[in-house]
Amino acid sequence: MRLPVSQFQFPNPEQVDPQGEGIVGIGADLSPSTLLEAYCHGIFPWFSKDDPICWWSPDPRCIIYPKQFQPSKSLLRQLKKDRYTITLSHAFEQVVRACAEPRAYAQETWITEGIIAGYTDLHEAGLAHSVEVWEGTQLVGGLYGVQIGRAFFGESMFSRQTDVSKMAFCFLMKLCAASDFAWVDCQLPNDHLLSLGATTLPRRDFLQQLKTVIMQVPPNWQAFTARAFPTQYILTTDAFLDLIH
Repeated sequence: MRLPVSQFQFPNPEQVDPQGEGIVGIGADLSPSTLLEAYCHGIFPWFSKDDPICWWSPDPRCIIYPKQFQPSKSLLRQLKKDRYTITLSHAFEQVVRACAEPRAYAQETWITEGIIAGYTDLHEAGLAHSVEVWEGTQLVGGLYGVQIGRAFFGESMFSRQTDVSKMAFCFLMKLCAASDFAWVDCQLPNDHLLSLGATTLPRRDFLQQLKTVIMQVPPNWQAFTARAFPTQYILTTDAFLDLIH
């Protein structure tokens, strides 16, 4: 689906935020056209429930290189058990709502009903995806994010059992590596992301690379959205390449 042109224009983060504090704008809306325009400029929304919509472009930017990602030995052991199945974009809104649930370390969430509606519309336009981890028919973990060209912008993940969000993350890394994505955007660094192999990139470099990757022809992931995968599938890189090419 082709989205209409956004009625809002976003600034160059380097010009409006030369000190690298991160926030680059306040206002606008959360329509899919606005979200697309923001991501194409390296900007994303992040705000509390009762605050106005705030737009961010942090410096440095947290990213991970999919082709360099290596799952931990403990995660590999979990994947070999084949206890779960993994799907791509089978339950997008359900994943976003699960990510919005209170966490042990924070009762509040920045994933408001407006965020849920905007990203769900972006998903329906083919520009956002989720990865789901299932135990039988129960959704136990997953993540979601925005995909433009050959760039993936991770938004949030959740886990209801040990290591299942890491399984979703591993699936995403394998998928993006097979699709020749230069990096996956993780926005802001934290201990969990750094433990998974994330690193940081100066915002200027990130924005320069962004111009190229979003203009590349997006991969065809239809073969992945059409089926479910046992966790052992993640262990074989060639299997991802076979479904993409």
